[in-house]
Amino acid sequence: MAKKTEQQEPEAELEAPNNVEPEAEVVEDETVQLRKELTQALSDTKTHQDQYLRTLADIENLRKRTQKEKDELAKFANENILREILPVIDNLERAVEHAEQAETHDGLFEGVQMTLTQFGQLLSKFGVKPVEAVGKPFDPAYHQAMGQMESEEYPPNTIVQQMQKGYQLNDRLLRPAFVMLAKAPVAEKTDAVDTDTEEQTDKE
Repeated sequence: MAKKTEQQEPEAELEAPNNVEPEAEVVEDETVQLRKELTQALSDTKTHQDQYLRTLADIENLRKRTQKEKDELAKFANENILREILPVIDNLERAVEHAEQAETHDGLFEGVQMTLTQFGQLLSKFGVKPVEAVGKPFDPAYHQAMGQMESEEYPPNTIVQQMQKGYQLNDRLLRPAFVMLAKAPVAEKTDAVDTDTEEQTDKE
């Protein structure tokens, strides 16, 4: 019986190495799986980071846009009331103009002139300034043409007379200027025709 036991032990020893290979394969499979999971986790992290950065950029753009809209609203909040004041200023300017033409510089004239000056200061305080007109080239973005006038002083399509002032509010047109435009005098064309007629008469 002892001999049989001794013969069986070497067989057990021979069988042991065969069990090592499956364990190594399991470890290798687990390593591959862990690497795949790590790669996927890193990819997910990168994706989430990109989404986070895009969200931050969107929030910053929204903040800037909101601030810009807020600033624009503050700049033009008084637009309607300022537009309503302009006809009052027009009437005061006409009163001053008529008084200057009539040379009646009495107390009433001075009072109206002072009121007009105060209105001008008020408009300037709120960012309102007149549109440049006389002597400037016609610009449909700021001027409204009411007609044409013959002029030797100004070239054609230049503003020669302002019938009503225009105003800008913080570089936005509040009201266009009503203007008259220069055109070439008809007399020059008539003289040219007369000269041609005289030349033809002389030839005959």
